[in-house]
Amino acid sequence: MGSVGLHQRSGAAATVPWAYLRLPPFPQVAVRVLQLAINGKVQPHQLCELISTDPAFASEVLSVSNSLLYAPRYSSTTIEQAVAALGANLLKGMCVTVGVRAYLGNAISYPAMRNLWRHNLACAMIAARIASAGSIDKDTAYTAGVLHDVGRVALAVIQPKGYAALLEKHCGSSASMLLAEREMFGLDHCEAGRQLIADWRLPESFEAVVADHHSELRSDSAWNLAALIKVSCAMASPIGFAAFPGCTAAKYSKLLGELPAQVQNLFHPDAETLKGDLARSIHAIESF
Repeated sequence: MGSVGLHQRSGAAATVPWAYLRLPPFPQVAVRVLQLAINGKVQPHQLCELISTDPAFASEVLSVSNSLLYAPRYSSTTIEQAVAALGANLLKGMCVTVGVRAYLGNAISYPAMRNLWRHNLACAMIAARIASAGSIDKDTAYTAGVLHDVGRVALAVIQPKGYAALLEKHCGSSASMLLAEREMFGLDHCEAGRQLIADWRLPESFEAVVADHHSELRSDSAWNLAALIKVSCAMASPIGFAAFPGCTAAKYSKLLGELPAQVQNLFHPDAETLKGDLARSIHAIESF
């Protein structure tokens, strides 16, 4: 698909630096999987053929599919076997996970970016658990969780060391972080993510997720995909998967009490139990 050029919308004051014209492309297979997913039900053979066009990508997908996260009864040696064992929908989300991790590349070596990656995965897994409360497809919820901070990933790809330092310096305030991003890059990570999602021709519901996940979730907010991701982000923080470790977060018990009853019922009251479950799943993905 070529390099993606991030550009300001008309009327924006800042000038986007040359780095945006050289933004490395997101793995083509992952983008195509996403596009297939929104154009109706993808047929298993389509998914197999698509993933198999990139042997290195297919190998990473198989590593995750054979990990403890999915506890398969037998190891898959081909994408066809993985689809048969896990199902097409789960493979779509897995491709997105592998794609974002591959896109992040060496930036993951910085502790700040590693924390951010773990936060994304925790959000995705929590979102999948909550999805049923709002009649939202759990695989769509998982994908949205992985992608909600893809704008940060894009900025980290451009300038890994500088962006990691920015994350650490402004960890106490989202508003401060967004302003610092605009000063360094010409746009913040929410706008960067929105533009990437638009370039990938994904639904507007995904644009809303990446553009608005820092806005306040009101009690009267519609229970949609964007609201679900906001709740997932909030829940990830107090159990040890904050994007900015050290930030003050609401206690888990207090947060649960503020959620709709149908969401509360989906979670064990012990935060440590949930943390352990998520940590094991995240470790399985991190090890590929």
